[in-house]
Amino acid sequence: MSFVRFEPWSLFDQFHSDVDRPARRDAARAEADPGASWAPPVDIVELKDRFIVRADVPGVDPADLDVSLDDGVLAVSGDRQREQDSEVEGLRRYERSTGRFLRRFTLPRTVDAEGITARCNNGILEVVIPKQPEVRARRIDIEAA
Repeated sequence: MSFVRFEPWSLFDQFHSDVDRPARRDAARAEADPGASWAPPVDIVELKDRFIVRADVPGVDPADLDVSLDDGVLAVSGDRQREQDSEVEGLRRYERSTGRFLRRFTLPRTVDAEGITARCNNGILEVVIPKQPEVRARRIDIEAA
């Protein structure tokens, strides 16, 4: 026979978590940039010689994207416009976020700012940030005068 532990508040805790999830998401977005309407999900991968940042930006025209580096902070911003369906009558439901977005990432000092490249393909913005060659400490001999 096995015993099952009864947690009377577990369902209430799960419900509370589910109800609070949108508020937490909105608070995180406001913390990132109060003027942004939405924030695209981003993957960051560190490899031996570079970082790769991939952002999901479907429906954003590449001409409306901006990638910049200022004082060690990579900024990815853009604007997704709502499609105009003036011919359609009746009920409309919009779930995709539109408007301006901005994401910022602080980069380590080891990046090569001049070698950063960006491209957008199939709604995925990929920013490749190469690392500088590793500078190793070396011993300096002292000469007698």
